Amino acid sequence: MHPDLVDGWSCPLRSLTGIPCPTCFLTRATGAALTGNLEASIEWHAFGPLIAAGLIAWSVLAIQQRRLILVGVPSWPLGWGALAMLIYWLLRLAISFGMGIEGFPAFPKA
Repeated sequence: MHPDLVDGWSCPLRSLTGIPCPTCFLTRATGAALTGNLEASIEWHAFGPLIAAGLIAWSVLAIQQRRLILVGVPSWPLGWGALAMLIYWLLRLAISFGMGIEGFPAFPKA
């Protein structure tokens, strides 16, 4: 298996440039949060618990409304969330590649 592949999948940006994307490790972080392992979740990606909480809230509302696309939910949190994730990503890049620090809050070793 290719060394960049994790569980048979690789981030395209990381494979091409060696730089992790803003959502690198977010799937593992969300999975860890959904199983109650918040410490590991935050070590993978600080947004893991937030995404897990958002998925749970969306699921509850979708069941209540009996709709996949929710009605009456404002869209502004998505924009602010995307901006916050971009800032977090730039911070992680600076810590990981600029300062050479490994581990939280920098990118973890894959």
